[in-house]
Amino acid sequence: WSSPQENKDKEEYHVALKSEIKNLNITHAVVWLLVAAQVMVSQLNLVSHKVVASPYQWEYPYLLSIIPTVFSFVALPKNNISYLVISVISAGLFCVAPIHRFHMFPVAQQLYQHGRAYRFIFGFSAVSIMYLVLIISLQVHGWQIYYSKKLLDAWFTSTQDKKKK
Repeated sequence: WSSPQENKDKEEYHVALKSEIKNLNITHAVVWLLVAAQVMVSQLNLVSHKVVASPYQWEYPYLLSIIPTVFSFVALPKNNISYLVISVISAGLFCVAPIHRFHMFPVAQQLYQHGRAYRFIFGFSAVSIMYLVLIISLQVHGWQIYYSKKLLDAWFTSTQDKKKK
């Protein structure tokens, strides 16, 4: 049997994990909106390709990365284990896998060695911006998966404790 203090501590732990996941979801949504805006602006030819470069190939499948975030947002308020599991699995498929296809090292090497960039986003080297997006995305998705796994473990433990009673 759990004491009232242990129950309170568990609930505070769950709330803290949910808060972290929510903040990461919001951060991911902002990054996703920026990538989506770049793809839309380029595809709809709203500005010259000299101003906003054509999207790299990994950006198109990365647009599916909003799916795990939606499942996560839906799972958190009602402690829905199934949706959070779907979120974790789909984060690997739709968030990390497209980033894995990120093959811009030769372009970055050329920029570093020769100081030349051939693709730009509002005057900044597109490869530099995309590497920044890569770094942020990997951190956000890694932490999302980590905290979601921790929350799933906590929910599972709580469910098992309730079944024992």
